[in-house]
Amino acid sequence: MNELISNTKSESCAGVVIGRNEGSRLVRCLKSLLSSLSTIVYVDSGSTDGSVDKAKSLGVTVIQLDLTIPFTAARARNEGANYLLQKYPDIKVIQFIDGDCEIQKDWLHKAESFLDENNEYAVVCGRRRERFPERSIYNQLCDIEWNTPAGDAAACGGDALIRTDAFRQVNGYRDDLIAGEEPEMCFRLREKGWKIYRLDEEMTLHDAAITKFLQWWNRAKRAGYAYASLSFLHGTSSESFKVKEVVSILLWGGVLPVLVVFLSTLHLGAFFLLLLYPLQICRLTLKFKSLNKPKTVTISYAVSTVIAKFPQFVGIMKFAVNRLLGDDAHIIEYK
Repeated sequence: MNELISNTKSESCAGVVIGRNEGSRLVRCLKSLLSSLSTIVYVDSGSTDGSVDKAKSLGVTVIQLDLTIPFTAARARNEGANYLLQKYPDIKVIQFIDGDCEIQKDWLHKAESFLDENNEYAVVCGRRRERFPERSIYNQLCDIEWNTPAGDAAACGGDALIRTDAFRQVNGYRDDLIAGEEPEMCFRLREKGWKIYRLDEEMTLHDAAITKFLQWWNRAKRAGYAYASLSFLHGTSSESFKVKEVVSILLWGGVLPVLVVFLSTLHLGAFFLLLLYPLQICRLTLKFKSLNKPKTVTISYAVSTVIAKFPQFVGIMKFAVNRLLGDDAHIIEYK
């Protein structure tokens, strides 16, 4: 491993960056952190594009994951965090960030200040924006997805500032989760009495780089797998964690299509049940008017929300098959 500490103001905060084949996006990410942090570790999941050498050339500590063990973002974040906690035990907070993101200039100062003033909060996150929403409808959909309400939250995303005491208390992320590791850890933090907060502040610029339908499909499939995993782990909790989402996916992505096919063998009028899909799209279009987006984008978001039930259903079925056969989960990549 190569290590060099840069001169920055924050000595109580360190950064963990994870990535695989992010190229120039990784360089931009690391440079944005180097202007604010003295301690950064980049955890690489088998890149073949020179990411490791690029990170080292910037003087960033690099950890390369063991290729014999299945990659997960959770495992990468844990290895980075554990390295930092062992080498720098006085670090109070860790900024986790994905390698395809760029940290905003004033974010760390504002986020650290919030945690300093609010001891009951374990995690603080902010606004994640898409860097190039105009390049594809899929990027625009991601930009809408990131726009969640400010205030107390149930979970954070991959970019977040986390208190090390809280991270240690729950032993970090679950290494075996191929998706949904952030809300799962936040669930366990909330079970311990911690809180999560989303500031109405710019945090990161994200480059989804989704330009093809298949990329969008695989991303939605991964989301379905995550919902199934989380409901399996914590669905019996008092809040029935992610059960509602799984039920919705099963209904729209599985039960209704199968029901239509079955009933159509008895009467062709059963196909009229398919009108429930455009009706749902109309309902969501009206609901999403509050997003204040162009009409075409609002309709596209409503359509994608409904159509996504099908790849999400595939993801749930993949999870069920893996559980039944006892197979290891493997990352569902979309880039």
